Amino acid sequence: MKNFIVRTITAVFFVAAIVTCFLRPEAMVLLFALVTGLTIWEFTGLINDHRANITVNRMICTVAGVYFFFAMAGYNSGLTPATVFIPYLVSIIYLMIAELYLKQADPIGDWAYTMFSQLYIALPFSLLNVLAFRSTGIDIRYTYLVPLSVFVFLWINDTGAYLCGSLLGKHKLFPRISPGKSWEGSIGGGILVMAVAVLVWHLTEQYGVNDISLNAVEWAGLGLTIVLFGTWGDLIESLFKRTIGIKDSGNILPGHGGMLDRFDSSLLAIPAAVVYLYTLTLF
Repeated sequence: MKNFIVRTITAVFFVAAIVTCFLRPEAMVLLFALVTGLTIWEFTGLINDHRANITVNRMICTVAGVYFFFAMAGYNSGLTPATVFIPYLVSIIYLMIAELYLKQADPIGDWAYTMFSQLYIALPFSLLNVLAFRSTGIDIRYTYLVPLSVFVFLWINDTGAYLCGSLLGKHKLFPRISPGKSWEGSIGGGILVMAVAVLVWHLTEQYGVNDISLNAVEWAGLGLTIVLFGTWGDLIESLFKRTIGIKDSGNILPGHGGMLDRFDSSLLAIPAAVVYLYTLTLF
């Protein structure tokens, strides 16, 4: 009972922080820059602690990832030129060259996990800025609708999948990696998200705030994309934890584990949403 109360309180504060931060661009940028830093710090710590002969520079990886997030925010909001990315590129080059002089046992492994911290964590979170700052052809405007929808759809999918899986789940989705997930739960969560996505379209049209101009089918497609890639994101993090032999990625969120545990689905859902929306503009 005590653990349930702790989980509930943490979940309420977590959801409130995510939802309210999107109301202001400054709050969104600051909060997710912090999330990016904490997640990379957690990831690199797990690698250093659980992978033999691997040593990743936690500080430089974390600072580089946070800087990349700020650089993406500045560039996509129109505040900074493309040259803002030069310090980030310099840091990546340094991390590559440094292995020549550090005489580590497994430099290729060090390179691989160093780059993975940027590809797996820094890049997806930074792409939130692509969703949030959109050019109208005349100026650049901030919109909370799409980035917030990514997280809302993921939460709804988790809820729907849990309820449908508990009631109807008989066929395991991926027993080797996540034995608790079922096909019935995943399908039920996906259907619920698409229904909510159509509802979002209806409400945004009714109140004139559909600033990305998606129709009902396109909103449903966005919901399905987020569900599909969010599920893969969850499975990828489960595979990562099984590979290094841990249950939770951390304990920073009482009752909910670590940063990777809470944001695993979004690490694939955010890039997928960007690709989906940009693909729509091509046709």
